[in-house]
Amino acid sequence: MNLPEIEKKWQKRWEETGLYKFDKNSDKPKQYVLEMFSYPSGAKLHVGHWYNYGLSDTYARFRRMQGYNVFHPMGFDAFGLPAENYAIKTGIHPKDSTLANIETMEKQLRAMGASFDWDYEVKTCMPEYYKWTQWCFLQLYKKGLAYRKEAPVNWCPKCNTVLANEQVVEGACERCHTPVTRKHLTQWFFKITDYAEELLADLDKIDWPAKTKLMQKNWIGKSVGGEITFKIQGGGEFTVFTTRADTLYGCTYVVISPEHPLLDQLTTPENKAAVEEYKAYAAAASEIDRLATTREKTGVFTGSYAVNPINGRAVPIWTADYVLASYGTGVVMAVPAHDERDFEFATKYNLPIERVIAAKEKGEDDSLPYTEHGVLVNSPGFDGMNADDARKAMLELLHERGCGGFKTNYRLRDWLISRQRYWGAPIPMIHCPHCGTVPVPEEDLPVELPYDVDFTPDGTSPLAKHEGFMNVKCPVCGADARRDPDTMDTFMCSSWYYLRYPDNKDDKMAWDPAIINKMLPVDKYIGGAEHACMHLLYSRFFTKAFRDMGYLNFDEPFASLVHQGVILGPDGERMSKSRGNVISPDEYVNKYGADAFRMYLGFGFSYVEGGPWNDGGIKAIYKYMERVERLVERIQNAADDHDAMGEEEKKVNFVLHNTIKSVTADLTNFSFNTAIARLMELTNALYRYTDGPINKTYALNTIQTMMKLMAPFAPHFAEELWERLGGEYSIFNQPFPEYDESALAQEEVTYPLQVNGKVRERFSVPADLDKAGIEAHVREHFASYWEGKQLLKLIVVPGRIVNVVVK
Repeated sequence: MNLPEIEKKWQKRWEETGLYKFDKNSDKPKQYVLEMFSYPSGAKLHVGHWYNYGLSDTYARFRRMQGYNVFHPMGFDAFGLPAENYAIKTGIHPKDSTLANIETMEKQLRAMGASFDWDYEVKTCMPEYYKWTQWCFLQLYKKGLAYRKEAPVNWCPKCNTVLANEQVVEGACERCHTPVTRKHLTQWFFKITDYAEELLADLDKIDWPAKTKLMQKNWIGKSVGGEITFKIQGGGEFTVFTTRADTLYGCTYVVISPEHPLLDQLTTPENKAAVEEYKAYAAAASEIDRLATTREKTGVFTGSYAVNPINGRAVPIWTADYVLASYGTGVVMAVPAHDERDFEFATKYNLPIERVIAAKEKGEDDSLPYTEHGVLVNSPGFDGMNADDARKAMLELLHERGCGGFKTNYRLRDWLISRQRYWGAPIPMIHCPHCGTVPVPEEDLPVELPYDVDFTPDGTSPLAKHEGFMNVKCPVCGADARRDPDTMDTFMCSSWYYLRYPDNKDDKMAWDPAIINKMLPVDKYIGGAEHACMHLLYSRFFTKAFRDMGYLNFDEPFASLVHQGVILGPDGERMSKSRGNVISPDEYVNKYGADAFRMYLGFGFSYVEGGPWNDGGIKAIYKYMERVERLVERIQNAADDHDAMGEEEKKVNFVLHNTIKSVTADLTNFSFNTAIARLMELTNALYRYTDGPINKTYALNTIQTMMKLMAPFAPHFAEELWERLGGEYSIFNQPFPEYDESALAQEEVTYPLQVNGKVRERFSVPADLDKAGIEAHVREHFASYWEGKQLLKLIVVPGRIVNVVVK
């Protein structure tokens, strides 16, 4: 069996006959199956690509055979920093290296034998794609969802670019792992916060992994509380957000973020030097670092005081980096008796600590800081009230006085999309000295990325150095103006690509609503869990925003989501060049074939978990496939001994229909390993059957059914054996088998009897015998196995096995 040659034969045939062309006029129910598209940063597919695309293709083929009109496209997320860094290192232009890598990956994906319809391919770095990315930006701008402001941002000093909060991992750049610093820049943002509540509530609508939904829920971070206004001695005021308004009497100081615009106004002359020094100190740390519970609390007194609105007490105003300008109002009221963070700070700087919550029960640990929701004390008018009632009453009172009220807050920040790098979609805005910031007219799109750019990193946007690109006439007044020098976060490209696929050649609009509203949402989306709070969240925002603009009629982009696991190196560690444990698929595909490689990935791992690579696994799968080929030949060459459906045929029929039932359920749930195990059991049953006289017609029909079951897992191999069995081209135009419930009804069930871990007997009992009856049967007929010994356990697993443990 030469699988590589068989695969070439069928790939050529599939291409010539257009087997996988999507029929947009079909009246079959649609099934949009989509993998997160690949970034072409390397020259070849790695095991992770195979694990994602190969097995999701198995699912797509299964759905096709079930009668769905499957739409299964592929494309490339082709902008981004890796190509730019590679260009800086090698001198090869990002466009050249990216397109070369795409060409290589296209060939490899075709060689995989996946059922992609390449007519619908997208490449985000091509003007015909990013023209519409820019159009999407303009629609968000017109809707008031895109705005520009100066803000403290995460800055990677190695990549020389801004990072969104989601792209900072444990205080470092997710790409190069360099510690992130803070910097003030004027940037473009999308108002994803306008959709915070809907993004949170609609998580209940979608079939996504619970862990991913929880990550988004925590990232959105809804807090129900209130806002309280504090007057500043000497004039002015500020507002704090709190979930514990009931503790207001215990507020003994307030803390303002080092980045807060009010800080300079609050700082007295004698404290200015210390505050400026502290601002520089805080700017050197990322938000993640500043919020770490292990970080020592530091701060500086501003010299100013605020007035506690409930008791009129003057409280000092400090600045400290554990308060962020990007969360709440950027100012917090400190209640050190009832907050760990505030208690640590107050103790360090000798600030007042006043208790306002009592322990709930006598003898209960009431050491400070006491954070339980007990009854209030030292709070005139509220003493003896429980925390929940006091919180509500306090906010109602503050509302009456005009200095507070109820408020819901979110941890989610607006999406920062500006990037100071070259290889991305240019932001389609123009800065005019007379008209201000104006959008590029839609008829002038795309704003093309120039090729001849010096993208050596120097902390500024590379496009700013290209005068031919930057100089432009204002579309409003005609005066000399300048383009925006930044490019968009590449997550912008991937936030809408699923909408472009079904209408990818449309040059009049980003998508035709009639087509997209019919094809979307994506029915099954497959990709890594690492994008839970980036790509997946941004795509949901995008869908909702464009729904509100009338371009879409659905709420969510991905109805059902599956995360594949990670294939580790043979040493159990993540694959990396530095560890020397990277596995290249090519040598295995060249030796054993793409189908054997795909079957091994399906059988050797739980799809959602992954696991360490094992060479022996693929060899075992190859031998199994050879065994299946021999089984086909054995049945074809066998004599037709009888035409009846006797007891042996009934036994095989039971295994066959049990396999159909199990494989159907397992494929639906992406449980590829257990599905393939069932196919192996069916193979064994057919070998046992063909050891004796057979009904050849029945045997041929059964092996053809087995080929249909096997087809999604080993498409070329199954197509080849289907042809040898005389099947009509193509096996993928055949319906997926359906099980017959009546074939699963058995008069008797055979059990293996396992004694101390070793199978000693097999015995049959009536199929309707209950657990107690099976146990009685074993005690009556097999007591010799524990004669003179102690019977420790007798375990019956109905329909499967009986375990006996003796001592």
